[in-house]
Amino acid sequence: MGPLALFDLDDTLIALAPAFRRFARDFVRGFTLPAESEDWLVEAWDPYQRRDEFFARVRERYGLTEPVEVLWRLYRTRMPEFVELRDEVRDGLAALRRAGWRLGIVTNGEADNQLGKIERTGLDRLVDSVAVSGALDVRKPDAEIFRIAAEGAGCALADGGWMVGDNPGADIGGGAAVGLRTIWIDRGRELAVPAATATATATALATPTPTATATVKDVVEAFPLLLACR
Repeated sequence: MGPLALFDLDDTLIALAPAFRRFARDFVRGFTLPAESEDWLVEAWDPYQRRDEFFARVRERYGLTEPVEVLWRLYRTRMPEFVELRDEVRDGLAALRRAGWRLGIVTNGEADNQLGKIERTGLDRLVDSVAVSGALDVRKPDAEIFRIAAEGAGCALADGGWMVGDNPGADIGGGAAVGLRTIWIDRGRELAVPAATATATATALATPTPTATATVKDVVEAFPLLLACR
């Protein structure tokens, strides 16, 4: 069995910001909001914020009559239509598989939204396992979701491997806690636990977020690092 590499989804394999910009444009048109609403939605959106809380703000600001759950469900349904998988990412995953790696995706989020993104981009055909918190009722950094992803790829966490992601607590802390080496996609940030995930991380991890094994700016930089470890 080949070595294991697990990847986060949002802002690791796919970029959320451009996809959300496209969603915001569509949302503004669909609800006939003022044109400047697109910029407000983009500026107010925080990838770490609970989506229902975000759409409660949107509903209040624009006086929408639709319940928050309807707006949130619209987001989960429509967002997969706006995500894109870069050719460089597709090629990098294919290269790893040709080299014998076993690959998995480990992501937090609602099942319909995350699975929709994975299927829409064809990522389900590029990896060996997919573990989505909303479908499993367990979230990163809990060790169980990493175990499920590893075993789904035909591997055991006890044999080691890698976790690649952008979230210091969920991805780097969670991966290190189960014995995986880690690659952090920093995008120019310091390695610190975001406030929105700090409580969950503190509950799951007894020690502060560890230093990543390697740090890169973009997931495409992680592929040659992994291939060199083969």
